[in-house]
Amino acid sequence: MDTLQQVLGRIFAETAGPGFYDISDDVDEWLRERRARDGLLTVFIRHTSASLVIQENADPDVQVDLTQRLQILAPKNAGYLHTSEGPDDMPAHIKAMLTATSLSIPVECGRPLLGTWQALYVAEHRTRAHRRELALHFQGTVDGG
Repeated sequence: MDTLQQVLGRIFAETAGPGFYDISDDVDEWLRERRARDGLLTVFIRHTSASLVIQENADPDVQVDLTQRLQILAPKNAGYLHTSEGPDDMPAHIKAMLTATSLSIPVECGRPLLGTWQALYVAEHRTRAHRRELALHFQGTVDGG
């Protein structure tokens, strides 16, 4: 029997510098472990220099092009006032502002309802590696059996 519940949790993403890191499998596993069925999943990244995006997962050139375009929109050495955390920090804040720090994704039969060519990514905007923390909140039916 399915019961209506709210489930909170966290996952972590290891990044190795600028780019897109697919966390779709981690999110699927988190939902599976909690026996989620149908509802709404909110994913929130707890950082100001990384972000979340839903984007194409078929051609890796998409992520390369997106990373390059973000570099053009917020270049490293553009005369920013905020430089105390290094030359890549302020551009990272701008890139995070242009993308998203929180996403809501419908869940059906225990799986996020992403399109055929979509994946959920952490977009890392800093130069060095980071361990990014994501808060997850599922609200919906959970398999009670």
